[in-house]
Amino acid sequence: MVEDPASTADPLQSDGNSPIPPVYTYWGQFLDHDLTANTDRDSAVSDITRPGLTPLRPDTVVGTLLNLRRPALNLDSVYGDGPALDGAAPDGSLYDGIDLLVGTVAETDRDGNPVPGVHVPPDVEPGPFDLRRDLPRNGVKARVGDDRNDENLVVAQLHVAFLRFHNEVVRWVRANEPEHVGDAAVFARARRLVQWHHQWLVVHDYLRTVTFPGVVDAVLVGGNRHFAPGDGAVFMPLEFSVACFRFGHSMVRGVYDWNENFGRPGRQVLASAPFDLLFTFTGNAPQPFRGATDVLPFNWVADWDRLIDKGAVFPDRFARRIDTRLAPPLRDMQNEGNAAADPEVRRLLKRLATRNLLRGYLLAIPTGQEVAAALGVAPLTADELRRGNSAGLDEALVEGGFVERTPLWFYVLKEAEVRANGATLGEAGSHVVVETIIGQLRADPDSYLHSGWDPGAGVRSATGAPIVTIGDLLRFAGVR
Repeated sequence: MVEDPASTADPLQSDGNSPIPPVYTYWGQFLDHDLTANTDRDSAVSDITRPGLTPLRPDTVVGTLLNLRRPALNLDSVYGDGPALDGAAPDGSLYDGIDLLVGTVAETDRDGNPVPGVHVPPDVEPGPFDLRRDLPRNGVKARVGDDRNDENLVVAQLHVAFLRFHNEVVRWVRANEPEHVGDAAVFARARRLVQWHHQWLVVHDYLRTVTFPGVVDAVLVGGNRHFAPGDGAVFMPLEFSVACFRFGHSMVRGVYDWNENFGRPGRQVLASAPFDLLFTFTGNAPQPFRGATDVLPFNWVADWDRLIDKGAVFPDRFARRIDTRLAPPLRDMQNEGNAAADPEVRRLLKRLATRNLLRGYLLAIPTGQEVAAALGVAPLTADELRRGNSAGLDEALVEGGFVERTPLWFYVLKEAEVRANGATLGEAGSHVVVETIIGQLRADPDSYLHSGWDPGAGVRSATGAPIVTIGDLLRFAGVR
Protein backbone atom coordinates (compact mmCIF):
# COMPACT_ATOMS: atom_id res chain seq x y z
CA MET A 1 0.00 0.00 0.00
CA VAL A 2 2.94 2.37 0.56
CA GLU A 3 4.03 4.10 -2.62
CA ASP A 4 7.55 3.89 -3.97
CA PRO A 5 9.37 7.04 -2.80
CA ALA A 6 10.86 7.44 -6.27
CA SER A 7 7.38 7.87 -7.75
CA THR A 8 6.39 10.62 -5.31
CA ALA A 9 9.62 12.58 -5.02
CA ASP A 10 8.10 15.63 -6.70
CA PRO A 11 5.90 17.46 -4.15
CA LEU A 12 4.01 19.08 -7.01
CA GLN A 13 2.87 15.79 -8.52
CA SER A 14 -0.87 15.99 -8.93
CA ASP A 15 -2.10 12.46 -9.58
CA GLY A 16 -2.59 11.77 -5.86
CA ASN A 17 -4.14 15.09 -4.88
CA SER A 18 -7.70 15.44 -3.62
CA PRO A 19 -9.84 18.61 -3.55
CA ILE A 20 -9.61 18.55 0.28
CA PRO A 21 -7.21 20.98 2.03
CA PRO A 22 -4.70 19.45 4.47
CA VAL A 23 -6.39 20.84 7.60
CA TYR A 24 -9.14 18.22 7.23
CA THR A 25 -6.61 15.39 7.53
CA TYR A 26 -5.48 16.59 10.94
CA TRP A 27 -8.83 17.94 12.09
CA GLY A 28 -9.90 14.31 11.77
CA GLN A 29 -7.02 13.26 14.03
CA PHE A 30 -7.97 15.99 16.52
CA LEU A 31 -11.56 14.68 16.46
CA ASP A 32 -10.41 11.12 17.00
CA HIS A 33 -8.47 12.15 20.09
CA ASP A 34 -11.58 13.87 21.43
CA LEU A 35 -13.79 10.84 20.79
CA THR A 36 -11.62 7.84 21.62
CA ALA A 37 -8.62 6.73 23.63
CA ASN A 38 -7.21 3.24 24.09
CA THR A 39 -9.53 1.49 21.62
CA ASP A 40 -6.73 1.48 19.04
CA ARG A 41 -3.70 1.33 21.31
CA ASP A 42 -1.74 -1.61 22.59
CA SER A 43 -3.76 -2.26 25.72
CA ALA A 44 -3.97 -5.72 27.22
CA VAL A 45 -6.95 -6.41 24.96
CA SER A 46 -5.73 -4.89 21.69
CA ASP A 47 -2.02 -5.82 21.86
CA ILE A 48 -1.07 -6.74 18.29
CA THR A 49 2.53 -7.61 19.21
CA ARG A 50 1.81 -10.80 21.12
CA PRO A 51 2.74 -14.06 19.40
CA GLY A 52 0.18 -16.37 17.85
CA LEU A 53 -2.27 -13.58 17.08
CA THR A 54 -5.82 -14.83 16.55
CA PRO A 55 -9.14 -12.95 16.51
CA LEU A 56 -10.78 -12.36 19.87
CA ARG A 57 -14.39 -13.35 20.47
CA PRO A 58 -16.63 -10.32 19.90
CA ASP A 59 -18.18 -10.67 23.37
CA THR A 60 -14.67 -10.57 24.87
CA VAL A 61 -13.87 -7.38 22.96
CA VAL A 62 -17.16 -5.72 23.95
CA GLY A 63 -16.76 -6.72 27.60
CA THR A 64 -13.12 -5.82 28.15
CA LEU A 65 -12.00 -3.10 25.70
CA LEU A 66 -12.80 0.25 27.28
CA ASN A 67 -12.81 3.70 25.69
CA LEU A 68 -10.94 6.14 27.94
CA ARG A 69 -12.86 9.03 26.38
CA ARG A 70 -16.52 9.94 26.73
CA PRO A 71 -17.39 9.64 23.03
CA ALA A 72 -18.96 13.06 22.73
CA LEU A 73 -17.63 16.09 20.91
CA ASN A 74 -17.14 17.95 24.19
CA LEU A 75 -13.46 18.89 23.68
CA ASP A 76 -12.32 17.16 26.87
CA SER A 77 -8.96 16.77 25.12
CA VAL A 78 -8.73 20.58 25.35
CA TYR A 79 -10.52 21.33 28.62
CA GLY A 80 -9.29 18.47 30.79
CA ASP A 81 -10.91 18.64 34.22
CA GLY A 82 -11.66 22.37 33.98
CA PRO A 83 -10.20 25.27 35.97
CA ALA A 84 -9.90 25.57 39.74
CA LEU A 85 -12.36 28.37 40.43
CA ASP A 86 -11.36 28.73 44.08
CA GLY A 87 -8.08 30.37 43.05
CA ALA A 88 -5.95 27.39 44.08
CA ALA A 89 -4.82 25.99 40.72
CA PRO A 90 -3.07 22.64 41.21
CA ASP A 91 0.37 21.96 39.77
CA GLY A 92 0.06 20.97 36.14
CA SER A 93 -3.14 22.95 35.66
CA LEU A 94 -4.11 23.75 32.08
CA TYR A 95 -5.46 27.14 33.15
CA ASP A 96 -4.56 30.69 34.07
CA GLY A 97 -7.75 31.65 35.87
CA ILE A 98 -10.46 30.69 33.39
CA ASP A 99 -8.19 31.18 30.38
CA LEU A 100 -6.44 28.15 28.93
CA LEU A 101 -2.66 28.36 29.05
CA VAL A 102 -0.93 29.02 25.73
CA GLY A 103 2.81 28.60 25.21
CA THR A 104 5.18 31.02 23.49
CA VAL A 105 7.52 30.15 20.64
CA ALA A 106 11.31 30.62 20.73
CA GLU A 107 13.10 33.33 18.77
CA THR A 108 16.58 32.15 19.83
CA ASP A 109 18.13 28.76 20.47
CA ARG A 110 19.56 27.64 23.82
CA ASP A 111 22.84 29.41 23.06
CA GLY A 112 21.12 32.69 22.29
CA ASN A 113 21.57 32.47 18.54
CA PRO A 114 18.65 33.82 16.49
CA VAL A 115 16.31 31.28 14.89
CA PRO A 116 16.43 31.81 11.10
CA GLY A 117 13.44 32.86 9.07
CA VAL A 118 10.60 35.36 9.16
CA HIS A 119 7.56 35.68 11.38
CA VAL A 120 4.48 33.94 10.13
CA PRO A 121 1.28 36.05 9.85
CA PRO A 122 -0.71 37.39 11.46
CA ASP A 123 0.80 40.44 13.09
CA VAL A 124 -2.40 41.08 15.02
CA GLU A 125 -1.66 44.72 15.78
CA PRO A 126 1.26 47.14 15.55
CA GLY A 127 4.00 46.21 17.96
CA PRO A 128 5.83 43.02 18.90
CA PHE A 129 4.93 39.82 17.07
CA ASP A 130 2.43 37.65 18.95
CA LEU A 131 4.56 34.77 20.23
CA ARG A 132 1.66 32.83 21.82
CA ARG A 133 1.71 30.14 19.16
CA ASP A 134 2.86 26.96 20.93
CA LEU A 135 1.34 24.47 23.34
CA PRO A 136 2.14 25.25 26.98
CA ARG A 137 5.03 23.07 28.13
CA ASN A 138 6.86 21.76 31.16
CA GLY A 139 10.30 21.53 29.57
CA VAL A 140 9.49 20.00 26.19
CA LYS A 141 6.47 18.07 27.50
CA ALA A 142 3.15 19.58 26.42
CA ARG A 143 0.78 20.53 29.23
CA VAL A 144 -2.50 19.66 27.51
CA GLY A 145 -5.54 17.49 28.10
CA ASP A 146 -4.32 14.82 25.66
CA ASP A 147 -0.63 14.62 24.81
CA ARG A 148 -1.46 12.73 21.60
CA ASN A 149 -2.16 16.22 20.27
CA ASP A 150 1.59 16.82 20.34
CA GLU A 151 2.32 13.84 18.07
CA ASN A 152 2.77 15.99 14.98
CA LEU A 153 3.01 19.69 14.41
CA VAL A 154 -0.21 20.10 12.42
CA VAL A 155 -2.49 18.71 15.13
CA ALA A 156 -0.42 20.54 17.78
CA GLN A 157 -0.95 23.86 16.00
CA LEU A 158 -4.66 23.08 15.68
CA HIS A 159 -4.78 22.44 19.44
CA VAL A 160 -3.09 25.82 19.98
CA ALA A 161 -5.85 27.40 17.88
CA PHE A 162 -8.53 25.89 20.12
CA LEU A 163 -6.75 27.12 23.26
CA ARG A 164 -6.71 30.62 21.82
CA PHE A 165 -10.26 30.33 20.50
CA HIS A 166 -11.52 29.58 24.02
CA ASN A 167 -9.64 32.58 25.43
CA GLU A 168 -11.05 34.89 22.76
CA VAL A 169 -14.56 33.56 23.43
CA VAL A 170 -14.08 34.31 27.16
CA ARG A 171 -13.28 37.91 26.24
CA TRP A 172 -16.24 38.03 23.84
CA VAL A 173 -18.66 36.78 26.53
CA ARG A 174 -17.42 39.37 29.04
CA ALA A 175 -17.86 42.14 26.47
CA ASN A 176 -21.15 41.07 24.87
CA GLU A 177 -23.13 39.02 27.39
CA PRO A 178 -23.06 40.91 30.70
CA GLU A 179 -25.76 38.64 32.12
CA HIS A 180 -23.01 36.06 32.80
CA VAL A 181 -21.56 37.32 36.08
CA GLY A 182 -18.50 35.86 37.78
CA ASP A 183 -15.74 33.58 36.57
CA ALA A 184 -17.72 30.37 36.95
CA ALA A 185 -20.62 31.64 34.83
CA VAL A 186 -18.37 33.19 32.18
CA PHE A 187 -16.29 30.02 31.88
CA ALA A 188 -19.36 27.79 31.60
CA ARG A 189 -20.83 29.99 28.89
CA ALA A 190 -17.54 30.25 26.98
CA ARG A 191 -16.95 26.50 27.08
CA ARG A 192 -20.49 25.82 25.88
CA LEU A 193 -20.08 28.25 22.96
CA VAL A 194 -16.72 26.73 22.00
CA GLN A 195 -18.18 23.23 22.11
CA TRP A 196 -21.25 24.19 20.07
CA HIS A 197 -19.25 26.09 17.47
CA HIS A 198 -16.95 23.11 17.07
CA GLN A 199 -19.79 20.58 16.92
CA TRP A 200 -21.64 22.60 14.28
CA LEU A 201 -18.46 22.94 12.21
CA VAL A 202 -17.76 19.22 12.46
CA VAL A 203 -21.17 18.46 10.96
CA HIS A 204 -21.46 21.28 8.43
CA ASP A 205 -17.83 21.80 7.40
CA TYR A 206 -15.78 18.70 8.22
CA LEU A 207 -18.31 15.97 7.43
CA ARG A 208 -19.70 17.72 4.35
CA THR A 209 -16.14 18.01 3.00
CA VAL A 210 -14.89 14.45 3.54
CA THR A 211 -18.03 12.35 3.03
CA PHE A 212 -20.16 11.31 0.05
CA PRO A 213 -22.62 14.02 -1.10
CA GLY A 214 -26.05 13.73 0.47
CA VAL A 215 -25.12 11.46 3.37
CA VAL A 216 -24.94 14.24 6.00
CA ASP A 217 -28.35 15.58 5.00
CA ALA A 218 -29.84 12.08 4.89
CA VAL A 219 -28.76 11.43 8.49
CA LEU A 220 -29.69 14.92 9.76
CA VAL A 221 -33.15 14.77 8.19
CA GLY A 222 -33.89 11.05 8.26
CA GLY A 223 -32.26 10.19 11.57
CA ASN A 224 -29.74 7.54 12.54
CA ARG A 225 -30.75 4.21 11.05
CA HIS A 226 -27.88 2.01 12.24
CA PHE A 227 -25.92 3.64 15.07
CA ALA A 228 -28.58 4.80 17.51
CA PRO A 229 -27.57 4.22 21.15
CA GLY A 230 -30.59 4.47 23.44
CA ASP A 231 -31.49 4.55 27.12
CA GLY A 232 -28.47 6.69 27.95
CA ALA A 233 -26.04 4.14 26.53
CA VAL A 234 -22.72 5.69 25.51
CA PHE A 235 -20.28 3.70 23.41
CA MET A 236 -18.02 3.96 20.38
CA PRO A 237 -18.47 1.41 17.57
CA LEU A 238 -15.16 -0.22 16.71
CA GLU A 239 -16.11 -0.28 13.03
CA PHE A 240 -15.66 3.50 13.31
CA SER A 241 -12.63 3.88 15.60
CA VAL A 242 -10.53 0.91 14.43
CA ALA A 243 -11.38 1.01 10.72
CA CYS A 244 -13.54 3.62 8.98
CA PHE A 245 -12.32 6.74 10.76
CA ARG A 246 -8.73 5.83 9.99
CA PHE A 247 -9.27 6.89 6.37
CA GLY A 248 -7.26 10.04 7.06
CA HIS A 249 -4.05 8.02 6.99
CA SER A 250 -4.30 7.85 3.21
CA MET A 251 -4.62 11.67 3.04
CA VAL A 252 -1.24 12.34 4.67
CA ARG A 253 1.29 14.03 2.36
CA GLY A 254 5.03 13.43 2.30
CA VAL A 255 5.67 17.21 2.17
CA TYR A 256 3.62 20.33 2.85
CA ASP A 257 3.75 23.95 1.76
CA TRP A 258 3.85 24.93 5.42
CA ASN A 259 4.79 28.60 5.68
CA GLU A 260 7.15 31.13 4.13
CA ASN A 261 10.10 29.54 5.92
CA PHE A 262 9.29 25.96 4.88
CA GLY A 263 7.43 26.41 1.59
CA ARG A 264 6.84 28.95 -1.12
CA PRO A 265 8.58 31.09 -2.14
CA GLY A 266 11.35 28.90 -0.70
CA ARG A 267 13.75 31.73 0.03
CA GLN A 268 13.96 31.34 3.79
CA VAL A 269 14.97 27.91 5.17
CA LEU A 270 13.59 25.01 3.07
CA ALA A 271 11.37 24.85 -0.01
CA SER A 272 8.82 22.68 1.82
CA ALA A 273 8.10 21.00 5.15
CA PRO A 274 8.90 17.27 4.97
CA PHE A 275 6.60 14.99 6.93
CA ASP A 276 9.42 13.78 9.20
CA LEU A 277 10.15 17.34 10.36
CA LEU A 278 6.50 17.84 11.28
CA PHE A 279 7.07 15.01 13.77
CA THR A 280 10.50 16.23 14.88
CA PHE A 281 9.26 19.67 15.89
CA THR A 282 7.01 18.36 18.66
CA GLY A 283 7.51 17.51 22.32
CA ASN A 284 6.82 13.80 21.73
CA ALA A 285 9.69 13.28 19.29
CA PRO A 286 12.77 11.25 20.36
CA GLN A 287 14.78 14.46 19.88
CA PRO A 288 12.18 17.21 20.37
CA PHE A 289 12.63 20.36 18.30
CA ARG A 290 15.95 18.95 17.01
CA GLY A 291 17.45 19.66 20.43
CA ALA A 292 17.94 23.38 19.68
CA THR A 293 15.08 24.71 21.82
CA ASP A 294 12.68 23.52 24.51
CA VAL A 295 9.65 24.98 22.76
CA LEU A 296 8.58 25.41 19.15
CA PRO A 297 10.89 27.72 17.16
CA PHE A 298 8.93 30.67 15.78
CA ASN A 299 9.77 29.76 12.18
CA TRP A 300 7.64 26.58 12.47
CA VAL A 301 4.34 28.35 13.25
CA ALA A 302 1.64 27.21 10.79
CA ASP A 303 0.51 29.55 8.04
CA TRP A 304 -3.08 28.33 8.09
CA ASP A 305 -4.00 30.11 4.86
CA ARG A 306 -1.88 27.50 3.05
CA LEU A 307 -3.70 24.61 4.76
CA ILE A 308 -7.39 25.56 4.50
CA ASP A 309 -7.88 26.96 0.98
CA LYS A 310 -10.29 24.88 -1.13
CA GLY A 311 -9.47 27.07 -4.13
CA ALA A 312 -5.68 26.78 -3.94
CA VAL A 313 -3.77 26.62 -7.22
CA PHE A 314 -0.80 24.65 -5.89
CA PRO A 315 -1.21 20.85 -5.78
CA ASP A 316 0.72 20.45 -2.51
CA ARG A 317 -1.78 22.67 -0.71
CA PHE A 318 -4.23 19.76 -0.82
CA ALA A 319 -4.40 16.44 0.98
CA ARG A 320 -3.75 13.24 -0.93
CA ARG A 321 -6.75 11.39 -2.30
CA ILE A 322 -8.63 8.95 -0.08
CA ASP A 323 -7.43 5.69 -1.59
CA THR A 324 -5.39 2.56 -0.92
CA ARG A 325 -2.03 4.29 -1.48
CA LEU A 326 -0.06 5.65 1.46
CA ALA A 327 2.71 8.25 1.49
CA PRO A 328 6.23 6.77 1.85
CA PRO A 329 6.86 8.16 5.39
CA LEU A 330 4.07 5.91 6.71
CA ARG A 331 6.19 2.84 5.96
CA ASP A 332 8.59 3.68 8.81
CA MET A 333 7.07 6.11 11.33
CA GLN A 334 9.95 7.65 13.22
CA ASN A 335 8.20 8.34 16.54
CA GLU A 336 6.74 4.83 16.85
CA GLY A 337 8.08 1.54 18.17
CA ASN A 338 11.46 2.90 19.23
CA ALA A 339 11.22 1.40 22.73
CA ALA A 340 10.46 -2.13 21.52
CA ALA A 341 13.34 -4.51 22.28
CA ASP A 342 12.35 -7.09 19.66
CA PRO A 343 13.40 -5.88 16.16
CA GLU A 344 10.37 -7.58 14.58
CA VAL A 345 7.98 -5.88 17.01
CA ARG A 346 9.72 -2.55 16.40
CA ARG A 347 9.33 -3.01 12.61
CA LEU A 348 5.66 -3.92 13.02
CA LEU A 349 4.86 -0.86 15.15
CA LYS A 350 6.54 1.49 12.69
CA ARG A 351 4.41 0.32 9.75
CA LEU A 352 1.04 2.01 9.87
CA ALA A 353 -0.81 -0.23 7.41
CA THR A 354 0.38 -3.36 9.20
CA ARG A 355 -0.84 -1.98 12.53
CA ASN A 356 -4.26 -1.03 11.18
CA LEU A 357 -4.84 -4.37 9.50
CA LEU A 358 -3.61 -6.50 12.39
CA ARG A 359 -5.68 -4.60 14.92
CA GLY A 360 -8.83 -5.03 12.84
CA TYR A 361 -8.06 -8.74 12.58
CA LEU A 362 -7.42 -9.13 16.33
CA LEU A 363 -10.61 -7.30 17.34
CA ALA A 364 -12.75 -9.31 14.88
CA ILE A 365 -13.97 -6.23 13.00
CA PRO A 366 -16.59 -7.21 10.36
CA THR A 367 -15.46 -7.30 6.75
CA GLY A 368 -16.26 -4.53 4.32
CA GLN A 369 -18.78 -6.74 2.56
CA GLU A 370 -20.62 -7.44 5.84
CA VAL A 371 -20.78 -3.75 6.72
CA ALA A 372 -21.99 -2.77 3.23
CA ALA A 373 -24.73 -5.41 3.43
CA ALA A 374 -25.84 -4.20 6.86
CA LEU A 375 -26.01 -0.64 5.53
CA GLY A 376 -27.88 -1.65 2.37
CA VAL A 377 -25.09 -0.37 0.13
CA ALA A 378 -24.06 -2.30 -2.98
CA PRO A 379 -20.79 -4.06 -2.14
CA LEU A 380 -17.64 -3.56 -4.18
CA THR A 381 -17.21 -6.08 -6.95
CA ALA A 382 -14.10 -8.20 -7.36
CA ASP A 383 -13.16 -6.01 -10.33
CA GLU A 384 -13.48 -2.84 -8.22
CA LEU A 385 -11.40 -4.30 -5.40
CA ARG A 386 -8.59 -5.21 -7.80
CA ARG A 387 -8.76 -2.09 -9.97
CA GLY A 388 -5.53 -0.09 -10.09
CA ASN A 389 -3.67 -2.29 -7.60
CA SER A 390 0.03 -3.04 -7.79
CA ALA A 391 0.92 -6.62 -8.62
CA GLY A 392 1.98 -7.27 -5.04
CA LEU A 393 -1.19 -5.87 -3.55
CA ASP A 394 -3.36 -7.76 -5.99
CA GLU A 395 -1.53 -10.98 -5.17
CA ALA A 396 -2.06 -10.44 -1.44
CA LEU A 397 -5.79 -9.84 -1.94
CA VAL A 398 -6.30 -12.93 -4.07
CA GLU A 399 -4.09 -15.38 -2.19
CA GLY A 400 -5.44 -14.29 1.19
CA GLY A 401 -9.06 -14.67 0.12
CA PHE A 402 -9.52 -10.95 0.78
CA VAL A 403 -11.42 -10.26 -2.44
CA GLU A 404 -14.42 -11.98 -0.86
CA ARG A 405 -13.66 -11.03 2.76
CA THR A 406 -11.98 -7.64 2.69
CA PRO A 407 -10.64 -5.98 5.86
CA LEU A 408 -12.90 -3.03 6.60
CA TRP A 409 -10.15 -0.38 6.72
CA PHE A 410 -8.83 -1.35 3.28
CA TYR A 411 -12.37 -1.74 1.92
CA VAL A 412 -13.36 1.81 2.92
CA LEU A 413 -10.25 3.23 1.25
CA LYS A 414 -10.87 1.22 -1.94
CA GLU A 415 -14.54 2.26 -1.99
CA ALA A 416 -13.47 5.91 -1.84
CA GLU A 417 -10.90 5.29 -4.56
CA VAL A 418 -13.15 3.59 -7.13
CA ARG A 419 -16.56 5.14 -6.39
CA ALA A 420 -15.66 8.70 -5.38
CA ASN A 421 -12.33 9.12 -7.21
CA GLY A 422 -10.68 9.71 -3.84
CA ALA A 423 -12.42 13.08 -3.47
CA THR A 424 -14.51 11.86 -0.52
CA LEU A 425 -15.31 8.67 1.31
CA GLY A 426 -17.61 6.27 -0.52
CA GLU A 427 -21.19 5.60 0.51
CA ALA A 428 -20.61 2.82 3.06
CA GLY A 429 -17.62 4.54 4.70
CA SER A 430 -19.53 7.81 4.79
CA HIS A 431 -22.54 6.28 6.52
CA VAL A 432 -20.39 4.73 9.26
CA VAL A 433 -18.54 8.00 9.88
CA VAL A 434 -21.56 10.32 9.64
CA GLU A 435 -23.94 8.14 11.66
CA THR A 436 -21.35 7.65 14.40
CA ILE A 437 -20.48 11.33 14.82
CA ILE A 438 -24.04 12.64 14.48
CA GLY A 439 -25.23 9.73 16.63
CA GLN A 440 -22.87 10.78 19.41
CA LEU A 441 -24.23 14.32 19.20
CA ARG A 442 -27.79 12.98 19.35
CA ALA A 443 -26.86 10.86 22.38
CA ASP A 444 -25.42 13.91 24.18
CA PRO A 445 -28.20 16.02 25.76
CA ASP A 446 -25.79 18.96 25.95
CA SER A 447 -24.93 19.05 22.24
CA TYR A 448 -25.95 21.83 19.89
CA LEU A 449 -28.44 19.50 18.17
CA HIS A 450 -30.63 19.45 21.28
CA SER A 451 -30.69 23.22 21.71
CA GLY A 452 -31.79 24.42 18.28
CA TRP A 453 -28.57 26.46 18.24
CA ASP A 454 -26.74 27.64 15.14
CA PRO A 455 -23.70 29.94 14.63
CA GLY A 456 -25.97 32.97 14.25
CA ALA A 457 -26.46 32.78 18.01
CA GLY A 458 -22.74 32.40 18.71
CA VAL A 459 -19.71 34.64 18.73
CA ARG A 460 -19.11 36.94 15.79
CA SER A 461 -16.10 38.63 14.26
CA ALA A 462 -15.42 42.34 14.54
CA THR A 463 -17.37 42.78 11.28
CA GLY A 464 -20.36 40.88 12.67
CA ALA A 465 -19.80 37.77 10.54
CA PRO A 466 -20.69 34.39 12.11
CA ILE A 467 -18.29 31.44 12.30
CA VAL A 468 -19.33 28.98 9.59
CA THR A 469 -16.00 27.43 8.49
CA ILE A 470 -12.88 26.17 10.20
CA GLY A 471 -11.10 29.15 8.63
CA ASP A 472 -13.48 31.51 10.46
CA LEU A 473 -12.65 29.81 13.77
CA LEU A 474 -8.92 30.09 13.12
CA ARG A 475 -9.30 33.78 12.31
CA PHE A 476 -11.31 34.46 15.47
CA ALA A 477 -8.59 32.68 17.43
CA GLY A 478 -6.02 35.09 16.01
CA VAL A 479 -3.86 32.48 14.26
CA ARG A 480 -4.55 33.52 10.66
